[in-house]
Order: sequence, then C-alpha cells, then structure tokens
Amino acid sequence: MHTRICDVFGIEYPIFAFTHCRDVVAAVSKAGGLGVLGAVGYSPEQLEVELAWIDEHVDGKPYGVDFVMPSKAMEVDGHDPAELRAQVQELIPEQHREFVDELIDRFDLPRGDVQQGDGGMGGVVGWIPEVAHQLVEVAFAHPISLVVNALGTPPPDVIELAHSRGVKVAALAGKAVHAERHVMNGIDVVIAQGTEAGGHTGDVATMVLIPEVVDAVGDQVPVLAAGGIGTGRQIAAALALGADGVWMGSVWLGTAESDSRPEQLEAYLKATSSDTVRSKSYTGKPARMLRTPWTDAWEAPDSPGTLPMPLQNILIAPANQAYYRAGRVDEFFVPVGQIVGSMKQVRPVRDVMFDMVNEYLDTMERLNRITDAEE
Repeated sequence: MHTRICDVFGIEYPIFAFTHCRDVVAAVSKAGGLGVLGAVGYSPEQLEVELAWIDEHVDGKPYGVDFVMPSKAMEVDGHDPAELRAQVQELIPEQHREFVDELIDRFDLPRGDVQQGDGGMGGVVGWIPEVAHQLVEVAFAHPISLVVNALGTPPPDVIELAHSRGVKVAALAGKAVHAERHVMNGIDVVIAQGTEAGGHTGDVATMVLIPEVVDAVGDQVPVLAAGGIGTGRQIAAALALGADGVWMGSVWLGTAESDSRPEQLEAYLKATSSDTVRSKSYTGKPARMLRTPWTDAWEAPDSPGTLPMPLQNILIAPANQAYYRAGRVDEFFVPVGQIVGSMKQVRPVRDVMFDMVNEYLDTMERLNRITDAEE
C-alpha cells in the first residue's frame, strides 16, 4: 500500500483521517496513517488546547489541521468574536428567525438562551476570514505537517506561510476543474471527494470523479480519494483508479475514540446507506447527513429556504442548542457519508486500521490470482 504520498509525509499507510476528535487524530497517526483535526468548531483558545494535547499524545507522528475558509467571504470586519456575531446577526431576515422559532415549537424543544460552545454559533464564526486566520496562526505554532481547506483553494497568504514553514497544503475538489484551479494556485495535495462523502460534498460520484481528477492533475500532485471509502477493498479500488491514497471521515465517527454523542452513535449504527441526504439545512451549503425531521422541514413548502454559509448555521443556533439540551441530536444534525451502512459496531481506531490494511492485502492477492489465471 506504499505510495508516493507516504514518502511525502513519512507515514506507513496512505490513509488520511478527517475528524473533529483529537483522540482519533492521535490514534490514526500512531497506527501509521495521518490524522487531521477539523478546526472550524473551535475558538483560537480551544484549538490551542486541542493541538497541545495532540502534540503530547501523537508520539511524534505527523498530523494535520483542516480549516473552512470559503472563497466567497461575508463582508464583515473586526477581530472581536462578539462584534462579528453582532454584525452577522443583522444579515439574517426576520422571516427565517420566525420559521426557526416555529420549528422549536413544532418539535416540542426546550427553549433557553443561546450559549457559545453549546452547539451554538460560536464555532461557525471560524468561517469568517478574520477568525479563520487566527486559527491558522494557532496551528502554525505547532509541529503540523499538513493544512487543508475544506471549501476551495486556501488564501494565497496561507499557502505562502505554510510553504515557508515546510507544511504541505491540501484542498478538496468535487470536480476536475476545481482540482486544476487548486494546483494552479500552488497547493500540494488534491482531495477528490465524491458525493458519497459525509459533510460538505458535491454531486459527482467517487467512481467517476477520481479518474477525472487524476487525469487532470495526477502527474503534478498526489491525489487522495474521498467519498464512500471505509474498507480495504475500497482503498484498493481508489488506488486502482489512480489515487495515491484515501481521505476518510465518516468511518471514524463510529470508533471507540470518537466523541460522537450517544444518540448520534446509535443513529449511525442503525442507518443504512440509503438513509443519508444532501441538505443545506445546517450550514447553508449542501452537506451529507442522515435524513431527519429537521432536514425534511427545510424542504417542505412552508420553508423560507436556507441562507448562505455561515448565516444558516447562525440562524439555527437556538434550535441547535434546544436539540442538544433535549438529547435529541439524532433528530437534528447527524453528519455522515453513505459508508454509514457498513458501520455496524464500535471498535478502536487501531482495529479499524488493522482490518482495512489486511482487507486491502487480501484484495490485492485476489486480483493477482485473477491476473495469473489469465496468463
């Protein structure tokens, strides 16, 4: 399973793990892959705590940090989070506030003041450029090996800063043209993410997308395959399509180290691959998650429609916290990809990695037997 990207990062297996849980980051990196911490939910102070913990628990293995820096940013100014929130709140139409208020009553949710850090709007302010850059500054104070932007090419100054520190830069692409643009702007790794993926994703399937992206940029930079990948057979398929490795997120949500809430974890274990939907109901951009009464409500005729990122997430903060207080997050926002249908038991990250590597080897042996039989 050794590919050129293993040499780039000094890792044993070309398996990259996106996660919001520091324990998963450390466990994957120690097991031979490369863990990547999703930073958007953290304040700069919280991110500092998380990265300091990873530094102490990753045994010197490489790891990365993922940011969300949209190419089209809101026109707000300032560095104070409270000031930024106030500016953003003024951009939200009253009819949307009334609809969220009605949904809280419709779903019989407890009311209360919105508190930062309790499923509220604090984290999504990280999508605002000023705050995102603060998070980047925190990350570069640690021995990271990779920075990733989830929405488009990172800003030029971030790429330049990363390269000046010997840190590689990656970006997600849902189309070949996105990948070409990333490479033109100087990124080092393209993550080609098919529509099967959890979270923000496009509408092109992985089987179609990977060879298109590889043909477009594969001679220039390594390509990681993402979307619907969670087994050794799927890793083998990704490499057969020309990818240099895999980028996985959903599969770690069901591991013992994951910080998934109990009700979310139960929903993952029960779900089939047909139970997911791409919805704008949480962030304002299409994101794959389990279908719930909440996602259905935003598609109904009486819905005013979703707002653009990050206004939608800030709009729904009262409902978000109400669901958390009621312990009913499984009815609200359960982000996951179509690989959820294969997530049937909770296991340690190390076991998941071991099984994937062994299944990959078994798959390659089977293919070799087929090839030998044809000669």
